[in-house]
Amino acid sequence: MGYYIARTFEKQDIQSLREQVEAALKQEGFGILTEIDIQATMKKKLDKDYKPYLILGACNPVFADKVLQAEPNIGALLPCNVTIRETDSNEMEVAVMDPAAAMMAVQNNAIESLADEVKQKLVRALDSL
Repeated sequence: MGYYIARTFEKQDIQSLREQVEAALKQEGFGILTEIDIQATMKKKLDKDYKPYLILGACNPVFADKVLQAEPNIGALLPCNVTIRETDSNEMEVAVMDPAAAMMAVQNNAIESLADEVKQKLVRALDSL
């Protein structure tokens, strides 16, 4: 089982694609809690050049509440990371962590079924792009 689910798109402005991703996630009940600009961070910290690359921390509060109630330490695995990046083949890729894969180590049946529901929502968001 892989740890992420991805879709590839024609090259476009990363901020434009970010807005589309945020809107698609919002339709599934997710909000963006954090954003890391890898390209800018690596340039500033290491003076290294990266292609455009964003990491968004997405959260569906309804599901976050349910998993935190079932497993208080699950916060170590939250929020759901979504990446938007330009690939080496000059396409754009949007990838989401696979919550079902991420939660396998938890070994809690309630968490497992919730992770499957969240995965379905994330895949629907990807497929709507």
